[in-house]
Amino acid sequence: MKKNLHPEVRKTVFKDSTTGKTFILDSVMKTDNTIVHDDGNVYPLVMCSLTSDSHPFFTGSQKHVDTAGRIEKFNKKFKI
Repeated sequence: MKKNLHPEVRKTVFKDSTTGKTFILDSVMKTDNTIVHDDGNVYPLVMCSLTSDSHPFFTGSQKHVDTAGRIEKFNKKFKI
């Protein structure tokens, strides 16, 4: 395998900018920001606008669309 072909994999902190929750993951993302995590170690920091902590699907606040009701309204309106 060629040397210096793959980027360095390192522990990186991803922080949800909405909720403030942090996740430590292995990543090759490059960033100039760092953070001292709860464990006392300094990690590279990547800010995220959306994570599983704030996404509507995972938080249970996702709205479900009543497609059956919409189809019935359409059919009734146009008498199909």
